[in-house]
Amino acid sequence: MVSAAVLFLLTAGSVCGEAAAERKLVYVTVLFRHGDRSPVKAYPTDPHQESNWPQGFGQLSQMGMQEQFGLGQFLRKRYKGFLKDSYDRHEIYVRSTDQDRTLMSAEANLAGLYPPSGHQVFEENLTWQPIPVHTVSQSEERLLSFPLGDCPRYEQLMNETKLLSGNKKPAYLKLSDTLLVKCLFHGFHNFHCVFCKLRVLNDFSIQVKFGVYKQQEKSRLQGGILLGEIVKNLSKMAVPDPKQRLKMMMLSAHDTTVVALQASLNVFNGIEPPFSSCQIFELYRNNNGSVSVSMFYRNDSAVEPYPLQLPGCPLDCPLDEFVRITKFSISEDRDKECQVHSERRDKGEHLYLHKGVHP
Repeated sequence: MVSAAVLFLLTAGSVCGEAAAERKLVYVTVLFRHGDRSPVKAYPTDPHQESNWPQGFGQLSQMGMQEQFGLGQFLRKRYKGFLKDSYDRHEIYVRSTDQDRTLMSAEANLAGLYPPSGHQVFEENLTWQPIPVHTVSQSEERLLSFPLGDCPRYEQLMNETKLLSGNKKPAYLKLSDTLLVKCLFHGFHNFHCVFCKLRVLNDFSIQVKFGVYKQQEKSRLQGGILLGEIVKNLSKMAVPDPKQRLKMMMLSAHDTTVVALQASLNVFNGIEPPFSSCQIFELYRNNNGSVSVSMFYRNDSAVEPYPLQLPGCPLDCPLDEFVRITKFSISEDRDKECQVHSERRDKGEHLYLHKGVHP
């Protein structure tokens, strides 16, 4: 005979199961860093100059292609039943920065997400199909490339950050990317690899750009731009529209893009995002008609993405709360906020003098 307590739990479980089943995914945004690449430059005495890399500096490697293909396969599995098995141009929009490595990453990712079948096969034994990747010239990029260098107030904040943190940007910080890529990802083993143990410096250098000091104001001038666009799209997609067929926005960009966005959400873990790491936003419509946002971060292909909790909101964050909390990191008039007013200049000069540094 089943006890009343057990019966209650079974009934509650059934109700919860039904409620969960009625929680419907309606829209997804994924932002990922490009895959493994060659160093972007070499230091003067580096024995491995550009000619030593198959495609030159800053280019996607074969490993990077494999990583992105795997990420595409992961997305295909995760969103099976949500996205069609075959590519539908109305369901997905892909945007990339105008860099070889991000464009190629998007293409490798899409190869894993949408292997052609049936009428989409145009060449026998070729499990690939062309899918459009949109971009703008680097000079016009204002959404996916950070930090933007068009904001005097941000430059002032960076100067203050460096002074307050004691960061003098020593030469080895400038070399860290080149050495880390060579040592950790491309098997160069020599005495320079001692720098691999100083990876913490690389993490700190990226923290300084978007946090450490006045993080929220930096976010309003940098990552908040992308956050604002994502919030706008989430809000738009939350309104039921039978004509709306878009289901996924895919963004291919850089480590600094991921950090700028995560810092604006106050969820950055302080560690440089690895190659092919992916920030995910999922918009759900619940059985009672309400909508909510769930965030995940995939920085390890061996495990499931980590849930991210927006401070002040549950993991399954109601959209209105998500909008309310994030608005403090989104500028309504960035051009105005980027201006350096006289009192700010005076404050900055005082800070320099207080530190014993001539402005």
